[in-house]
Amino acid sequence: MQTERMIELKRIVAADKAAAYSELEAQLRALLAGERDFIANAANTAALLYHTVPGLNWAGFYRLVGEVLLLGPFQGKPACARIPIGSGVCGAAAERRASVRVADCRAFPGHIPCDPASNSELVVPLLQEGRLHGVLDLDSPVRNRFDAADQAGLERLAAVFTAAIDW
Repeated sequence: MQTERMIELKRIVAADKAAAYSELEAQLRALLAGERDFIANAANTAALLYHTVPGLNWAGFYRLVGEVLLLGPFQGKPACARIPIGSGVCGAAAERRASVRVADCRAFPGHIPCDPASNSELVVPLLQEGRLHGVLDLDSPVRNRFDAADQAGLERLAAVFTAAIDW
């Protein structure tokens, strides 16, 4: 049984994102240690990302249920409950089984505006042995918020999260 422990949150510093994401990965591993439940780990991971990655207005998960992405734990304003595969940025990432980074949401064909304040988005598929389990979705009110360093760091974090779940 996991005991309660305090996790110190350290915000990502833009000057050295690679090092900051490595530190965030260590924080995430400590946070998920000993727990295998999707909801518990997704809730803690969403909170960790929301409070440590600057410039976010939404961070959370969608879980694959049949051919639909079903809303999971998140931080931010209420969101769309169900997203069909192939629809919006989340559905595109799920369909492609690859991360989708959008500099300007309004320019993305089929963007689903759950929060009109969101201007950029990064969605990372949750893959384990080639099987799609869902997506990690991050939104920002800042256009072009996410770069290649964010994508690489968040792909590593998604892999840590996915390996910590009993799917």
